[in-house]
Amino acid sequence: MSDDPESKTEEPSGKRLGDAREKGQVAQSREVAHLIMVSAMLVVILMLGPLLTRDLALMLRRFVELPHQIRIDHDDFHFLMVDMSGQLAAVLAVPLLLLLLAAFAPSLLQNGFLWSTQGLTPQLSRISPFSGLKRLFSLRNVTELAKGIVKMALVGIVATVLLLPLFGYVEQYISTDVLMLLPQLLTLSVKLLSGVIAILVLVAGADYIYQRYEFMKSLRMTKQEVKDEFKQMEGDPVIKSALRRIRQQRARTRMMAAVPTATVVVTNPTHFACALKYDPGMNAPVLLAKGADLLALRIIDKAREHFIPVVENPPLARTLFASVEVDAEIPREHYKAVAEVIGFVMRMKKRAVH
Repeated sequence: MSDDPESKTEEPSGKRLGDAREKGQVAQSREVAHLIMVSAMLVVILMLGPLLTRDLALMLRRFVELPHQIRIDHDDFHFLMVDMSGQLAAVLAVPLLLLLLAAFAPSLLQNGFLWSTQGLTPQLSRISPFSGLKRLFSLRNVTELAKGIVKMALVGIVATVLLLPLFGYVEQYISTDVLMLLPQLLTLSVKLLSGVIAILVLVAGADYIYQRYEFMKSLRMTKQEVKDEFKQMEGDPVIKSALRRIRQQRARTRMMAAVPTATVVVTNPTHFACALKYDPGMNAPVLLAKGADLLALRIIDKAREHFIPVVENPPLARTLFASVEVDAEIPREHYKAVAEVIGFVMRMKKRAVH
């Protein structure tokens, strides 16, 4: 039943989302990554384009204007390639670094820092031809294919609209000076990338919403799964109830064992019973046991079995039962009433002795 998509009607819990994140399963749009990379290219061109085109033009100018002066024997050619590689690396170092940072930005922006080795764990399903065919022709892949076709069509239309007016000037580029050609190509690139980014903003926004919806849908839970997860996190209510009963029973056993050491038991006369203990040197009397109805009768019977005085004082019994916990000292506001009862018991014991 849990595998039936129609039965998964509940939104994923925080625990399920957390477990999925630990496995590296998060909502991620590749279109957002494409948008950021193209935007990074535009930023690089706008910020560093003039410097790059100037440096590249100076590097390439001798190959166009003075090719007959370039020696291509083994040693000179090797030196030329090393020199050109060094200059090219110096020119492109900053743009490549910015593009490298842009490659990590989409994941950080969409899901924050995420580190998981779960995807590196070998799985037989990844090398299974049958599983591969199922993934290849799955509804998700078909949707991704259709989305890619639509995106390429939109980008192609925008590129065509932007470049079509410039086709008549292509022949002029052949005779244009290198120092003039690269700035023109730079301007053309900026215009083209700006149009592509405008399309990618719409595509990436729609795709992110779609990917988020599909991800949350894939993690939906059945009502039984929600109950089972709650039991795992909070504990089974049946077990918790049983444990609570066991703790209460043990507490009552300890409480009843303490009744024979009490000084007096105050009753209501049968609805409530509170066993008090006071010895000289104690800061205040202590409530050893308390109970209502049947438990009160058991406390009274236990006290009489061990010849503990039982005194009827309904107001005091009700007050102690409601406001004092077992093994706690009597609050100061009840000192007078309790002292009167204990004093009465002490006087009765002295009379019995004499």
